[in-house]
Amino acid sequence: MGLVLGILLALMRLSNRRALVFFAAGYVNVFRSIPLVMVLLWFFLLVPQFLQTVLGLGAAVDIRMTSALVAFSLFEAAYYSEIVRAGIQGISKGQMSAAQALGMRYLQAMFHVVLPQAMRSMVPILLTQGIVLFQDTSLVYVMALSDFFGKAYDIGSRSGRVVEMLLFSAAVYFLLCFGFSLLLRRVTAGGRN
Repeated sequence: MGLVLGILLALMRLSNRRALVFFAAGYVNVFRSIPLVMVLLWFFLLVPQFLQTVLGLGAAVDIRMTSALVAFSLFEAAYYSEIVRAGIQGISKGQMSAAQALGMRYLQAMFHVVLPQAMRSMVPILLTQGIVLFQDTSLVYVMALSDFFGKAYDIGSRSGRVVEMLLFSAAVYFLLCFGFSLLLRRVTAGGRN
């Protein structure tokens, strides 16, 4: 969801309409200026109360996971937006002109000509942001949700081996992120050949 919203925000920032540019720039600047843990905390405290009031949900309905997903999506959209915008701006303006000369409308040209070309340069940065997002999932503890790290801590607490379990979870995070980084390096090196 963050990538889809990020693409829309990037298109808004590249628009000729001042209101869209202003809204998208404000959105990106606000979310990039706030730590993710604060956004998660806000969504943990505000969104459930808002949804329970608006939708009439009882207090027994647990919407923490939904709040976390929405918070991550909205936060990551700001970063994906800048990646997509930079990728689009890296494509020659002549590509858009040529597509429009063939009779394509702006959005058709953007989605069929410019974005596919821009994706080639964006893939490494998008994948790197995906690795960062994976690492950030451990921050859901502020919403009282359990992730891999939290479960490892719980198991360690019960068995009296907290340090060992935390080291194990750190090793798993390291192996996954390092593996994805090596894969990313291979993908980007293969693209240059």
